[in-house]
Amino acid sequence: MIRASRARSFCLLPFAFCLAVTSCGVPKPITLPADPGGPFPDFASVHPQISSACASVRTLRGELGLSGRAGDEGVRGRVHVGFERPSSMRLEGVAPFGPPVFILAGRGDSATLVLQREERILRDAPPEAILEALTGVSLGPADLLAAFTGCVLPAPRATAGRVHSGDLASIDIESSDQGQARRATLFLRRSGSRWQLYAARRDRWQIEYTYGTGMFPQSVRLVSLSPDVVVNMAAALSGIETNVDIDAAAFTVQEQKNLQPLTLEELRQAGPLRGQ
Repeated sequence: MIRASRARSFCLLPFAFCLAVTSCGVPKPITLPADPGGPFPDFASVHPQISSACASVRTLRGELGLSGRAGDEGVRGRVHVGFERPSSMRLEGVAPFGPPVFILAGRGDSATLVLQREERILRDAPPEAILEALTGVSLGPADLLAAFTGCVLPAPRATAGRVHSGDLASIDIESSDQGQARRATLFLRRSGSRWQLYAARRDRWQIEYTYGTGMFPQSVRLVSLSPDVVVNMAAALSGIETNVDIDAAAFTVQEQKNLQPLTLEELRQAGPLRGQ
């Protein structure tokens, strides 16, 4: 068992997202197959089997328990989340008591962040840029929903597959969701007579999955593959509900009086990646 030799708590700026900084380590990224593999003639039929649950998600709400590291700092916290396809999102950072630490809501490529206790507001910024400043994870609403549900990319399509030793396989996927062409690779292992997703690579991220008895992952770990950015963050999913109606007002922010402007650069300079 790894134990922390010291721990302390503080908040960014001193607002934004509360962090728990500790000398405790985080799990190393798992090693994925690097060999070229052999033919996987069934990849086109296997992909719909492993993605059927996530492909049917229209809306999702639940709670994330965050833990891990971003830059030189440990990150811990609970976040209430709500998503609606194609690209709407609401995140609320849960405080031990009282109002949320932050509210981040938006649609498409524009989002607003409110830090209620500090009475600060960041308006109309890219959601992935706000999330990167807060946690180091630079993914937008559609990509987060795909990652959390196991699709990895929005509206993915399988293009190729390979089998590897040790009852492992990989499937290449691509997506042209919202006019953006993107690619990723899924890594599968046999679970009885079926294949199950256990990891993926997309853009500069390695995504690792832990499943229980439900249709969706119990935990999703995001590890940056960029040598310039250190992020190793796990999100434990709980209370997940899918395809329930979410009021459109949830994806906007009701502004309080006397909110002072906050710039994206201020948030970034106070965030966990400020030194990178």
